[in-house]
Amino acid sequence: MSSNIYLHPVGLALGPQSESTGDGPGAIRLAGTMAYASRFVLIVREEGKVTHRRVFGLSDAAEALDEPGGTLAREAQVQWANLQKVHDPLPLGERTVRLDQPQVMGVLNVTPDSFSDGGEWLEKPDAGAAHAAAMLEAGASIIDIGGESTRPGGNATFEGDEIDRVVPAIEYCAQMGAAISVDTRRAGVLEAALGKGAHMANDVSALRYDPRMLELVASAKCPVVLMHAPGTGEDLHSLEGLSGGEYKDVVSDVFDTLHHQRAKAIAGGIAEERIMIDPGIGFGKSLADNLLLINALPLFHALGSPLLVGLSRKRMIGALSREEPPHERLGGSIALAMAAMNAGAHMLRVHDVPETVQARNVWRGLRDAALTDFSLLPGM
Repeated sequence: MSSNIYLHPVGLALGPQSESTGDGPGAIRLAGTMAYASRFVLIVREEGKVTHRRVFGLSDAAEALDEPGGTLAREAQVQWANLQKVHDPLPLGERTVRLDQPQVMGVLNVTPDSFSDGGEWLEKPDAGAAHAAAMLEAGASIIDIGGESTRPGGNATFEGDEIDRVVPAIEYCAQMGAAISVDTRRAGVLEAALGKGAHMANDVSALRYDPRMLELVASAKCPVVLMHAPGTGEDLHSLEGLSGGEYKDVVSDVFDTLHHQRAKAIAGGIAEERIMIDPGIGFGKSLADNLLLINALPLFHALGSPLLVGLSRKRMIGALSREEPPHERLGGSIALAMAAMNAGAHMLRVHDVPETVQARNVWRGLRDAALTDFSLLPGM
């Protein structure tokens, strides 16, 4: 019988002192970020059904983690350590990106059918370069360049066409000294991109689409983002690869897939500290699925890798509001970015860099103030 364990932080806190009872910290720091958690739920699933569930705090953590027994208890200890793991900075060429506060990754789509810019950055390279420069000036830590539209219903892209689209953008971003990620699932594209100055791979198939990707990333020693998408072929949004064509439980299904792909990547020679994970909001998921995943974001720290989240201008924003088109979804994008930061996301992949950086800076100020507010300590 297949059994899996999940360690989900469910009680988020402003800091350790806000939950302290006088006997020590009342919360743990999540994955080296500015987010904290004081209450947790341990869940065991057997063949998809919940067979064990316990809510606990720091005072009874040791007992709760040991309760499932055997290999499940050992896995619980691993996940508990992962929740508190402090991640090393990302080395990206001449730049180093620290992960102790939320970082902003700016999107530069060079496709003819991008949902966000309508192909402007592809058709007008000078405009694309100006946009990239503006994102860097506004505080983007990384520029993520994509040459294939991965929106639902998007057309498949030939590898040669994708290379022709991304290489010029990589060249002008490299001239600016930018840290560059390439958003691709094709080894040929990544190889060409790294040769022109890219530093990082952002694979929306989590290395499942192209069998050469794992070996290339391992040999290049470049950081890689493993994103969840259910489709195994050209259509990343297809549910055909799922048992019965549907999620049994979207949160645990996404967690399990990323757990498997992460382990496979490490076994294939990719250094653990160079892996990021992304739950793939909007990729083959319904509105209800997306909302469940966003509320469960703290769980994904238990995988042991930094968390990247892409929520900017997603269709779900329009679905929850008044069906606004992508360029009118800034308010919703900021609201989702705040939710991700509260959950301890290490990196936000966004279209609207200045506004997101401003929101991040204000959020960080609030967190800093909470950590120095001694009135929250017992007895004050």
